[in-house]
Amino acid sequence: MEYLNAFWVGGLICALTQILMEKTKMLPGRIMVLLVCGGAVLGAVGIYQPLIDYAGAGASVPLLGFGNTLWKGIKEAVDAEGFLGIFMGGFTASAVGISAALVFGYLASLIFDPKMKS
Repeated sequence: MEYLNAFWVGGLICALTQILMEKTKMLPGRIMVLLVCGGAVLGAVGIYQPLIDYAGAGASVPLLGFGNTLWKGIKEAVDAEGFLGIFMGGFTASAVGISAALVFGYLASLIFDPKMKS
């Protein structure tokens, strides 16, 4: 049942995002920022963690989950470090994911021959 919940929640998030992309004139970068900020806001309000508990990777993998991870890291760092935690928390919470994306992106560029669009 966990797989089914992850599938339908993740699919719903992706479908709603696709509808947003198709029906508005928003650029993809702005939609990505909207999703990350939305995940942070939903995490701050306390709505997103129960969704992650219910759907697992279906809720934590999309960009909403990344925003929630940033929020949790900032909250923990502010509790521990005070005001400076605002600047440190997001980096410490998301460092592994961002580092992995950079490393695997670089490895993919070595394996495949990327070219600029002309």
